Amino acid sequence: MEASAEPLGELARRLQERCLADGLSVATAESCTGGLVGHILTEVPGSSGYYRGGIVSYADQAKVELLDVPVATLEAHGAVSAQVALAMAQGVRHRLHSDLAVAVTGIAGPGGGSDAKPVGLTYVAVADAAGEVVRRHLWSGNRAANKREAAATAIGLLLERLGEGSGE
Repeated sequence: MEASAEPLGELARRLQERCLADGLSVATAESCTGGLVGHILTEVPGSSGYYRGGIVSYADQAKVELLDVPVATLEAHGAVSAQVALAMAQGVRHRLHSDLAVAVTGIAGPGGGSDAKPVGLTYVAVADAAGEVVRRHLWSGNRAANKREAAATAIGLLLERLGEGSGE
């Protein structure tokens, strides 16, 4: 099932069940979603049993200072890039001592886009002990829709990493 087709609360419930059953913890690093992923996860009662917390790193300085994203990576690739999404996921996993971490960085809109990086461009990354995965997405909704798509995809990618279906 496409992540965005499943209600956000159901995705969060499924993630919680799996993490609690497997004794796994999750952390989030968010930019364009502004904390929406963490909000959705904590809407499910019992989320404190697996959710370590999240860092909303909207500004590049926050990405560097709170998530240890290398300045050189930001300068070379820009905040909206696969490289920065991976660094954010690795950083929050390390900072919050979690088993899995998800990161989201993108351009929610309506402004801020360019030909090279249009509105709706979003990178979602997951890091765990086995490694990392990053996905590039381009949505065409308004700001709210793009943020919801990104949040659903982030939770879906966590579920996919746990063997629970597609994150796309």
